[in-house]
This record gives sequence, C-alpha cells and structure tokens, in this order.
Amino acid sequence: MPTPTILVAPSLLACDFGQLHHEVRRAEAAGADWLHCDVMDGHFVDNISFGPAWVDAAARVATVPLDVHLMIERPDHYFPRFAKAARQITVHVEGRHDVAQTLAAIRAAGCGCGLALRPATPFEALVPFLGQIDLLLVMTVVPGFGGQSFMQEMLPKVRAAAEARARLGLGYRIQVDGGITTTTAPLAIENGADTLVAGTSVFGAPDPAAAIRSMRGV
Repeated sequence: MPTPTILVAPSLLACDFGQLHHEVRRAEAAGADWLHCDVMDGHFVDNISFGPAWVDAAARVATVPLDVHLMIERPDHYFPRFAKAARQITVHVEGRHDVAQTLAAIRAAGCGCGLALRPATPFEALVPFLGQIDLLLVMTVVPGFGGQSFMQEMLPKVRAAAEARARLGLGYRIQVDGGITTTTAPLAIENGADTLVAGTSVFGAPDPAAAIRSMRGV
C-alpha cells in the first residue's frame, strides 16, 4: 500500500470566531488541506463550541473539505444537521449510539465517516468497525478544550491503527488531534499518522504557512 500524503487540517476551534470567514480564507491561503470543526455539546465533553449554523457559515466560504468532529453524546441524532456542509463526519465510539448504524447512516448521507476514541479508551474498542471507516481519529489530548499538551503515551494507539490497516488491507486515514505542533507532528507521523489536526499552532503562528509546511515535513 502506498504511503498516504500528509494532510494538515487546521482546527477552527482556535480561530477568531468574530472573523470566521477571514479565518477560513487565512487557513486556506496558508495551505490547509481540510478545515477541522470540533463540535462540542457540553455533555460528552465539558465544553460547548458551536453548532450546525456555525459550520454552515464556514462552508459558505470554504473551498477545502470540512472535517466535522462530533464530540457529542448523540451523534446519530445530530449528524444529519451537519451532512450538507461536511465532507466527512467523525463520531466517537464512546457515544450513546449504535456505532455501526451511525457509520452506515453517515455514509448513506453522502459523507465520509470517521471514528474517534478518547485517550482512556483502548484501541480494541474500534477494531469491530475498522472495515466501515474512512478515518480513524486518535485523540492525543483529553477532548473538550484547545491548547492542551500532546500526550505522547497515545502513540502506541497510532501504531496499532497503522498496523491494523496494513494487516487488514484497509484504506482509512489515521488522524491525530491535540497538541499537534511542529515538534510533535513528526512523532505522530513516524508512528503512522497521516492527517494532522492543529489549532493554536496554525492560527496562532506568526507564519501559518511555514507552520503547515513544517508539520508536513517539507
């Protein structure tokens, strides 16, 4: 299987919400491959971020795919509200839903489907669903808030995802989210990650384009 291209998906959670359209354009000009939208409901994680109307607003100016990450208790109920704007929707294996049914419904809605796990959840929880997904998201911080430090102890899960992909002949992308910087991105890539979510390290960088190039290893 060929080595996947490294993609960088700046997280809009770290942008200036008051200048959303400008921030979308700024990230794209810097070389963003995708734009990552962290949706939080205040129940599954202890924070509230934004909802479908906000994602729709981003989609009105975005020219790259929107990668929507639903950190919510009932993704099966709410994902249809994001399906028009999103190219891909990622849900959590720990949510209150039938995971296989939710993934099938996301695909039927015309979106790519991803599956995520929190740091405390073992990789084995995802194994029954590997054949259904386009993306596997390993959280490298405790989900809920931006700006946290990278949890290096999550790297064995990234390796496990890469080993399972090769062993089973699957094609899902391996995404990491949390504390991704120009320093931690190489560690994630070395262990098998090919899709990097980066928030403050892109939007807060003096030169976002240089930051994205560095994360890719260019």
